[in-house]
Amino acid sequence: MTQAPLLVIAAGGTGGHMFPAQSLAEVMLARGWRVKLSTDARGARYTGAFPQAVEIEVMPSATFARGGIAAKAMVLPRIMGGVFKAMSNFMRDKPAVVVGFGGYPAIPAVAAATLMKLPRMIHEQNGILGRVNQVFAKRVDKVACGTWPTTLPEGVEGVYTGNPVRGAILEKYAAPYIAPGDYPMEILVMGGSQGARILSDVVPEAIARLPERMLSNLRISQQARAEDLDRVTEFYQLHGIKADVQTFIHDVPKRMSESQLVITRSGASSAADVSVIGRPAIFIPFAAATADHQTANARGLVEANAAIMIPESKLTPESLAEQIENVLSHPEGALMMSQAALSVSKPQAAEELASLVEDLAFQAK
Repeated sequence: MTQAPLLVIAAGGTGGHMFPAQSLAEVMLARGWRVKLSTDARGARYTGAFPQAVEIEVMPSATFARGGIAAKAMVLPRIMGGVFKAMSNFMRDKPAVVVGFGGYPAIPAVAAATLMKLPRMIHEQNGILGRVNQVFAKRVDKVACGTWPTTLPEGVEGVYTGNPVRGAILEKYAAPYIAPGDYPMEILVMGGSQGARILSDVVPEAIARLPERMLSNLRISQQARAEDLDRVTEFYQLHGIKADVQTFIHDVPKRMSESQLVITRSGASSAADVSVIGRPAIFIPFAAATADHQTANARGLVEANAAIMIPESKLTPESLAEQIENVLSHPEGALMMSQAALSVSKPQAAEELASLVEDLAFQAK
């Protein structure tokens, strides 16, 4: 009996890399492929929601962006160790295709595939290539883009697939939107997989500034860093605001589908989730993001009139409260924002990416 073809997915570091990787894994398994995930110890922490059929391979890797002199001295040896381990694994169980989703944990598998001339591609979630994907963009067979347009090196052509979303998000595709009104309403506040201190500083104060007639109907679901959890919770309690504050929101699809407004960083996965479910959003791009890629991620939704963008430099409780009130006090406008978000969504992104994988495998035969 012929063994099913093998896809090796290389990803790690943050949920922004791992969520679309998980989405591709789900589709490829459904298409009858075997799937392995190549990541490092840090990335392995995000694998809990991956299908059980995905084999997790933990590879040594490292980055120059962290640690002191001693740690930096070990970066190249660790990466090379990971590359040799990946090559050894590939010789025992040859992948039909290797797909990198960025992040330094992806380096060993994509580098090994490059050295062994295996069919390979990368998927870039953001509107600007991350550092690892910049290295491999001219060394792979295909560059799939989650955000369009994506800034690419000269001579490199991208294929716009969109950003794959998890199955749980896809199940909420175009969930009916209840426009704001004089009844219970939900606001979902997310700061990416790592949380965001500035949202803990500004959002509660902005909410507290809303008119009492609006505030009495609101319930807030907010993600906050562990060190901010108590003070954010206490603030809401002191102001009589109904709020559920958690360090990690596990049921994002449910809460987003039930929300009237989403306030979030504009990481690629967050922007994709907002568009697929179809919700008005206020994006606050992370100012220190490499090459300001979070601003690029939000641009399509903002230009479609589906979202409002507030740069960190202009984010105050007053400016945020004004925009929240503007959305929640105009139900017809909020409904139009919801519909506009859906108009620029790519719910079939994972299927399109899977088809690219299969095309690569077919061409290599």
